[in-house]
Amino acid sequence: MKAAQLGQRSGACSTENRRAGIMATYVQLSTKAKMPILGLGTWQAAPGKVEEAVKFAIDVGYCHFDCAYLYKNESEIGEGIQQKIKEGVVKREDLFVVSKLWCTFHERSLVKGACQTSLAALKLDYLDLYLIHFPMGFKAGEEMHPVDDNGMSVPSNTDILDTWEAMEELVDAGLVKAIGISNFNHEQIERLLNKPGLKYRPANNQVECHPYLTQEKLIKYCQSKGISVTAYSPLGSPDRPWATPEDPTLLEDPKIKEIAAKHSKTSAQVLIRFHIQRNVAVIPKSDKPHHIEENFKVFDFELTKEEMETILSFNRNWRIVEMVKAVNHKEYPYKEDY
Repeated sequence: MKAAQLGQRSGACSTENRRAGIMATYVQLSTKAKMPILGLGTWQAAPGKVEEAVKFAIDVGYCHFDCAYLYKNESEIGEGIQQKIKEGVVKREDLFVVSKLWCTFHERSLVKGACQTSLAALKLDYLDLYLIHFPMGFKAGEEMHPVDDNGMSVPSNTDILDTWEAMEELVDAGLVKAIGISNFNHEQIERLLNKPGLKYRPANNQVECHPYLTQEKLIKYCQSKGISVTAYSPLGSPDRPWATPEDPTLLEDPKIKEIAAKHSKTSAQVLIRFHIQRNVAVIPKSDKPHHIEENFKVFDFELTKEEMETILSFNRNWRIVEMVKAVNHKEYPYKEDY
């Protein structure tokens, strides 16, 4: 990479330029931190490829990396980040790194250790944002998805309000800058916001969102409460292991393709831009360099009001991540309307 490009690269992410509003591409959290609106998703990113993907993404200009203990690749992501910091391409404070507390660590006594495990793997001193991955606690132990004889998830007897207190302690300990939630419905959020003695409000709710699951009510609710929203599976997670031939394919949707053609863009770029225009952060995953770069080129065009309305009209409440084994869990989040 040439020095001029390097200068440009660190400039795109630098704090001075953020303040100057160059690439005004951030969602402001309730903590006043700025979360880059576009991040690299890392679910299903193969350990053998993810380190190179992260390094390439940093060279392209990505500053936001979405990780999780569950994805079993945080150590490679950490390697990629460290290498780019060593090369002087980026500083730690220019990056926004997110991780998530897995369901088997909801017991208060396990939360800090789980966070420290992710920090050690990522080779970082702090996380910018740490989320409770799902509102459901599972039985603690080695098994990530503990199931009973019927193949259904084994719950823990934890309460999300106790787990949240342990999350708040991470902020006070300086391990994380902000805390949030993922896959919570509005009733679960309401319960958390009404918790007596709440010290820190959730800064973010990360949920599945794309034109077939537009989440209009939930997004409106979260934003009205000062909770930012991040959309996962924005491209429909085409490489999910449980895809079936009958499933709808977002990237092949003829109406999306038609809108993309009008802007001389790809379907993926339209699907990403759709979220940006709703002030929703978006984390498309790819470990292919040309897709990583293509997914970042979404700040030079705008969808019209009509196009946004057309895309919103595709909603069919079709969910990719259903967590069917946990459907009987008392905190299963998807039975509510939103």
